[in-house]
Amino acid sequence: MAKIRECCCFLLLAFAIAKVSEASSEIGVYELKRGNFSVKLTNYGATVVSVILPDRNGKLDDVVLGFDSVEDYKNDTTYFGAIVGRVANRIKGAQFTLNGKKYKLVPNEGKNMLHGGPKGFSDVIWHVQSYDKNSHVTFVYHSFDGEEGFPGDLHVSVTYMFFQTNKLVIKMTGRPLNKATPVNLASHSYWNLGGHSSGDVFSHQVQLFADKITPVDDELIPTGKILPVEGTPYDFLNIHEIKTRFHELPSGYDINYVLNYVGNEHFHKAAVVYESKSGRKMELWTNQPGLQFYTSNMLGTVKGKGGVTYNNYDGICLETQGFPDAVNHPDFPSQIVNPGEIYEHFMVYRFTAK
Repeated sequence: MAKIRECCCFLLLAFAIAKVSEASSEIGVYELKRGNFSVKLTNYGATVVSVILPDRNGKLDDVVLGFDSVEDYKNDTTYFGAIVGRVANRIKGAQFTLNGKKYKLVPNEGKNMLHGGPKGFSDVIWHVQSYDKNSHVTFVYHSFDGEEGFPGDLHVSVTYMFFQTNKLVIKMTGRPLNKATPVNLASHSYWNLGGHSSGDVFSHQVQLFADKITPVDDELIPTGKILPVEGTPYDFLNIHEIKTRFHELPSGYDINYVLNYVGNEHFHKAAVVYESKSGRKMELWTNQPGLQFYTSNMLGTVKGKGGVTYNNYDGICLETQGFPDAVNHPDFPSQIVNPGEIYEHFMVYRFTAK
């Protein structure tokens, strides 16, 4: 009976995915709004287009970097606001071995793979499964066996939802249908709590609930070591401005932090960001083991919303995730998900202003 139920569930899921794939491939923008808190998203890349929040005086501003048109997102190389995958971050040599079989992926950063390859989840059209402007939107995508070199069919979904008056929840799931596969999705928004057009983020105050990092080589691939942050420029255990020890780094922050777990809690606090001029504060919780802290060191010069020019260090990314290159480091938390299992990734943002 168990096998029959499993087979029926598989057929129902496959049927649902087939129906979704028949849906329109139209690209749209979807707004969630609750009071003076609003979020706009597009199903191209399941991307966050804007997050509008009040400051301490009630003045509204957009606090994520982005573009005015979908065409700009199609030509984007920054991953502004997108969901990246099938495996976020870097995979060394664009290859890994699973169950005795070597998989060669499609490289897009030298010989390595970054954020799922040349056409990862950030560059595909997701289908809208459900939408209520007062509460949520859910995007779904069917990743086919062999896409960018990854094994097996994978059904993925991303739900953006409001919770209470000032919280935004992102739920990402992945269901392998026929083969074991690595899954590591990440949300790649660039935050500037002073407003997307307010310049660099050096004065932002940051606290990261992580006392270790996974150091990297000159290609930003983890070495396999896990080292303490205490006494180094990577120490954000106590809240302080980004610029405090920024000058001690070659180009800025772009490193995976090993998040601290407290007891057996499913969710743990990952980060706090505060911007003093606006009074805006963002707190982030997750169920993932890692967090990539990136200060947009390689942003370059990009024409963004409203004709604003973004430059290096104008935004920060806080990407909760599995550890980079985990497929090639057996000591890192595994990202392998088998058929019948479900990958679940939660992010909870709480926004305030004082």
